[in-house]
Amino acid sequence: MKVCVYAISKNEEKFVHRWVESMKEADEIYVLDTGSTDSTVALLEEAGVHVTVEEFNPWRFDVARNRSLELVPDDCDICVCTDLDEVFEAGWREKIEAAWNENTTRCQYSYHWSLDEDDKPIVSFFLNQIHKKDGYQWTHPVHEVLSYSLGDEVVVSCPDVILKHYPDSKKSRSSYLPLLELSVEEDPDDDRNMHYLGREYMYYEKWEQAIATLKKHLTLPRAVWKDERAASMRFIGRCYKNLKQYDEARCWYDLAIKEAPHLRDAFVEKALMEYELDNYREVEDLCFRALEIKNHEKTYINEPFSWDQTIYDLLSISAYYLERYSQAVYFVDIALSYLPNDERLLNNRKIFKEKES
Repeated sequence: MKVCVYAISKNEEKFVHRWVESMKEADEIYVLDTGSTDSTVALLEEAGVHVTVEEFNPWRFDVARNRSLELVPDDCDICVCTDLDEVFEAGWREKIEAAWNENTTRCQYSYHWSLDEDDKPIVSFFLNQIHKKDGYQWTHPVHEVLSYSLGDEVVVSCPDVILKHYPDSKKSRSSYLPLLELSVEEDPDDDRNMHYLGREYMYYEKWEQAIATLKKHLTLPRAVWKDERAASMRFIGRCYKNLKQYDEARCWYDLAIKEAPHLRDAFVEKALMEYELDNYREVEDLCFRALEIKNHEKTYINEPFSWDQTIYDLLSISAYYLERYSQAVYFVDIALSYLPNDERLLNNRKIFKEKES
């Protein structure tokens, strides 16, 4: 089979070498550069990448992605879309080819969106941007997705194919908000983009706009995925918490728990609010209920605080204020197993041990 990688780029010079090394298992690599002012284009060409330069005004991610896909030759069997800040673990091509068959249209694989300093995943979910060429098109100005127009998709799963994300924290995401507003304007019934827009307003601390938009998401006929609905409810709760409307926040956190009781996130986020309000018995109850959930769903809804040291940190502090000092030591030790060199946790342990004795 012929395998081609395609991507868009702009001012990615520091990622070029690592990315090309990761992608070189493909037969060909195609990049659409959208106006780099650094050495990105020269470095890609030196590495043997097929580069086309084209600028877009106004900017839309879907238009650029579709143009980059057009660069891929028609005889390509498998198209692999990545960004230059992403890296495949070695052996990815062989695994995809082993799973692919003549009816396959798309492949699902593991995406480590966020990693810690030891290169262990913090947020990981399944992605599906490996596909055949015919019938696929990118849609939406931002948070673009692949749409298929030739009937039913046949998706194969390759969880052992791992793509890691190492983003440039200095890159601006200022274009996301107006593009999301445009996306919702173009398709007001699209539940996914309505959710993303509400979340973006929340990131910008536009609490009232976020609440109104997320509530609108919950009314849309296509908003049926319980995990995403629960996330909207949770974000509404977060907005009300920041507005210091705590009873309203509790109501929405409880709705999120009811909507998706299989997820830890609403339990933990509500516990974080109760901790800020010194309600340690409530914190304890919520954390224990979260710990009863053992299955870590692999979707973008994942919150790092639901699966890292946060729960044990909250339990240790709550136990301390409830004067159960041995329990406080027990839980802080578990928290330290995640972050063994954390000064605050180490200091807390010292305080707890002194009280225990």
